[in-house]
Amino acid sequence: MIAVAEQLEQIKRGADEILREEELVERLKEGRPLRVKAGFDPTAPDLHLGHTVLINKLRQFQDLGHEVMFLIGDFTGMIGDPTGKNVTRKPLTRDEVIENARTYEHQIYKILDPEKTLVMFNSSWMGEMSAADLIQLAAKHTVARMLERDDFNKRYTGGQPIAIHEFLYPLVQGYDSVAMKADVEMGGTDQKFNLLVGRQLQEVYGQKPQCVLTMPILEGLDGVQKMSKSLNNYIGIHESPDEMFGKLMSISDDLMWRYFELLSFRPWADIVSLQKQVAEGMNPRDVKFQLADEIIARFHDQAAAKKAQENFIARFQKGAMPDDMPEMELVSEGGKLAIANLLKEAGLTSSTSEALRMIKQGAVKIEGEKIEDRALEIASGTTNVFQVGKRQFARITVK
Repeated sequence: MIAVAEQLEQIKRGADEILREEELVERLKEGRPLRVKAGFDPTAPDLHLGHTVLINKLRQFQDLGHEVMFLIGDFTGMIGDPTGKNVTRKPLTRDEVIENARTYEHQIYKILDPEKTLVMFNSSWMGEMSAADLIQLAAKHTVARMLERDDFNKRYTGGQPIAIHEFLYPLVQGYDSVAMKADVEMGGTDQKFNLLVGRQLQEVYGQKPQCVLTMPILEGLDGVQKMSKSLNNYIGIHESPDEMFGKLMSISDDLMWRYFELLSFRPWADIVSLQKQVAEGMNPRDVKFQLADEIIARFHDQAAAKKAQENFIARFQKGAMPDDMPEMELVSEGGKLAIANLLKEAGLTSSTSEALRMIKQGAVKIEGEKIEDRALEIASGTTNVFQVGKRQFARITVK
């Protein structure tokens, strides 16, 4: 096994918190492969880069010689994770969960080593549990402890309903750790309460409590909100190379380093070297090229990554855009700016009505891609090249 200090350094990279670090060190010193668990509810068919933050960390554990258990929450998916929700979440049907779970199995092997990955389904043990067993499990936790959870507490004090089945979600997730005999469980920072329930239940069932490793929530293209399909600020891992490349090139220079930290497999020393080079005058665009190349090669292949960069350069650097293109910042309201207002404020059109007419005529492009949605809203924190007609260009950052 790799030396404990080296393992710990790699495990801590990008991590938000380890509970408890001294316990993790003790387990690493045992010199055996640790059982590392991360659970994913198949609530949507496709994964995006935000999901891969945890999967990347699982791959690091694999490379360090540990046993990775990828848990597909086909049982919990039918409950619906209440984390961060201010209303009761609509449960998925069994058929929806099964179909989404199938796609997850295929997608994760873009990152994880199939030979070293144990895929598990929590219906394997929860589906066998009787009503009496579930009542016994519910007896292991208290309502008072549940209401310590921030989102439950806010809903309770705000007079918003909490369905009884929502209390079951943290219990089932915690019991998964018991069934899987996990040494380490990983999750986003928003999952900390649930992960700690796993520790508590393992103790109740006579097991050594798991160590908890929380990872940051990856910001979407806007640099503010959590990456999410519902917010349309995501990069899907099944998107075309050209689409992925264009989206990665649109992120702000500051957000680029966050993506390097959480998504890149490059040694940290390489990333620090790139930061130094940018500080000394290197164009951040060239560093984004390297980030996009790595990400696209991971989910497609190296040839596709190279071609996507060539296509991008052909569109935007070989005469497609003027050298003296204006650059500006516009202020949004509520985190978004309507496309028609943006084009008018940037001086690319004389009025919002002209902007809407130009969109209808197919004369408006963002990063070289024609847009048709006249109700489109541009999220704050993004930088894009906007084009109206053949000669009107501007690189605009929405604040």
